[in-house]
Amino acid sequence: MAKCDFCGKSVAFGLNVSHSNRKTNRVWKPNIRKVKAVVNGTPKTVNVCSRCLRSNKVTRAN
Repeated sequence: MAKCDFCGKSVAFGLNVSHSNRKTNRVWKPNIRKVKAVVNGTPKTVNVCSRCLRSNKVTRAN
C-alpha cells in the first residue's frame, strides 16, 4: 500500500478533466521509499515518503 509509516500520507483521489470537460477518475500516489531506519533504537525497514526523508523526520540506519 502506498502509505508513509511516519506521517500517514497516502493516495489522493481526483478527476482527469479533458479539453471537452469529460471527467474520469485518477489517483495521485506519494513518493514512497523503502528505507532502513532506526525506530525505537533498532534498525528496521520502513516505507517512508520523500518529504519525511528530506525533513529529517527519519534517522537512517547504516
